[in-house]
Amino acid sequence: MFYHAKNKVLSFQGIKMDYIHFGKGVKPLILIPGLSTERLRGKAFQMAYFYRLFAKDYQVFLFDRKDEVSEGYTISDMAEEVAQAMSVLHIENADVVGVSQGGMIAQILAVNYPSLVNKLVLGVTTMKANDTVYQTIGNWIELAENRDRKKMVVDMMEKVYSETYISHHRALIWLMSKFMKVKELDRFIILASSILKFDNSLDVPQIKCPVFVIGGKEDKVVGGESSLELADKLNCDYFIYEKLGHSAYIETKDFNKRILHFLSS
Repeated sequence: MFYHAKNKVLSFQGIKMDYIHFGKGVKPLILIPGLSTERLRGKAFQMAYFYRLFAKDYQVFLFDRKDEVSEGYTISDMAEEVAQAMSVLHIENADVVGVSQGGMIAQILAVNYPSLVNKLVLGVTTMKANDTVYQTIGNWIELAENRDRKKMVVDMMEKVYSETYISHHRALIWLMSKFMKVKELDRFIILASSILKFDNSLDVPQIKCPVFVIGGKEDKVVGGESSLELADKLNCDYFIYEKLGHSAYIETKDFNKRILHFLSS
């Protein structure tokens, strides 16, 4: 398997959490993915290939949200669970990359557990829910509650990806809506709702480790201005893709290269 990628399950304090582990390096790298209707379960090879650039220098860990979630689940809860997972695996002073909702979790982790984070990358994310977040993610929640899977997936594709990307991957819309289970919709609603309550704007300045912010100017999920606001608040290095949006981390070939350059510098 690619770089010995493995799907694993971590159990602690009554919590079960799926994670993926791969890489042949020594340094620990924590990757925290964004909001999704899908789990990481069964995607070890896929994720290892997508993040293969980091495999040479790092032991890479991708953490999913815990297996069982309930109403009232917060971004802070998620960050606490990542910290607990790192403790169980004896990981500290790691480089941390958070994308979208994962970037929100990573912010809280860096604030509450500074000894766990060596360097921090915040991709296509925000320090607080804003009007764009309320409108876009609020609409997804409403569609999920109404069990309108097709319309929800179509809107997610349109908000996340560029028109060019969508034109080449239209079959994904049908597949995602066709095979999405009601149970996964309920999970999605809980995870998405946590974003609407997120506000880390007062605590962001407490982050003292080196930070790199990377985003897309055309972001229709968290807003194109969010990355700039975050970088300004942190007074850190940043890069903004002028013609890309929330899926910049998927659609551009140099997203991971820019991250690795920062982590290696």
